[in-house]
Amino acid sequence: MENIAENVELLYEKAEQYSKTSFKLLQLTTIEKTSDVISSLSVIIVISILFAMFTLFINIGISLYIGALLKNTALGFFIVSGFYFILVIAVFIFRKSLIKIPIDNLIVFKLLKEEKDLNSDKKTPSNL
Repeated sequence: MENIAENVELLYEKAEQYSKTSFKLLQLTTIEKTSDVISSLSVIIVISILFAMFTLFINIGISLYIGALLKNTALGFFIVSGFYFILVIAVFIFRKSLIKIPIDNLIVFKLLKEEKDLNSDKKTPSNL
């Protein structure tokens, strides 16, 4: 009877250790996935800011060039502004397919990437 009690106590300790380890693994996995998503989005944001700065100066140059051709600087800026107004309307109309869906797909891909890696590791010839 004493042996059974020891085995039950040992089983309880092992189950407790397993649950603590599983919880810690879940925490670490969540942290890894979150950091992967944040780092990917951070890179996209930095590249977008740099591209926006590049575009700003190119557009100022184009506006000045068009203004010089038309002999009216303000008209050059209005033409470039009109182009961007049309572009904003187009992006607004297609915002789901151009912005929302790709970002959603990126986040889902990053969150499910580890699960795919684990499944592919199980199917390697060395594990069969």
